[in-house]
Amino acid sequence: MPSMLIADDNRQITDILSEYAKKEGFSVTRAYDGEEALRLFRAGAYEMVLLDVMMPKKDGFEVCRNIREESNVPVILITARGEDFERIMGLDIGADDYIVKPFSPNEVMARVRAVLRRIERTGVPKGSSQILRAGDLTVDLDSFTASISGTDVALTKKEIELLWTLASSPGRVFTRDTLLDLLWGADYYGDTRTVDSHIKRLRQKLDAHSHGPWEIKTIWGMGYRFELPSSSGKDAGHETQ
Repeated sequence: MPSMLIADDNRQITDILSEYAKKEGFSVTRAYDGEEALRLFRAGAYEMVLLDVMMPKKDGFEVCRNIREESNVPVILITARGEDFERIMGLDIGADDYIVKPFSPNEVMARVRAVLRRIERTGVPKGSSQILRAGDLTVDLDSFTASISGTDVALTKKEIELLWTLASSPGRVFTRDTLLDLLWGADYYGDTRTVDSHIKRLRQKLDAHSHGPWEIKTIWGMGYRFELPSSSGKDAGHETQ
């Protein structure tokens, strides 16, 4: 049975979400502050984590950061505030989705299903390792790491997924809508500005390192593509072990 960790200092909310999660087939563990959430996370194995942002002791952003240092388990943040900068920050630190209160428990479960479908579609098969090399760039989707000429590049989980998607199909133009659907899911409530902001930060982090002539190029009016010196993209390769 898949397991879900639900962390919120509002016990009524955890009670409601727990009941709906159990109907979806999850076993549920509850936490009522950030420190307890992190302790329970480290003590268990979960397929999904729901984190309230405004929790005592550690807020959801900090807990999410700590989780991302250790795991790529799906994380959905829940908050009473819906400002764009908070949603973007949540996604940037590695959250897979962001839900604003008040919400319907059915909506939350729909988001959970959407995130799990997306991970199943784009994730790494268990027991295998997938490594992509494009020139001096290496992206390991199993460990969610990236390096240039052997030097690690600190990227978020979403930035790794974005880089993998682009670099695995050099020369192909991905529209913003396509990237939004592939990486955030058709049920995501944001817009294509999310893609632009992630591309901007990804480029800044990559370009902080000296690298070969490959680049993430903007195709005006269309979207983005990963370009290699060879227009055929034959220099890009995958390894599956």
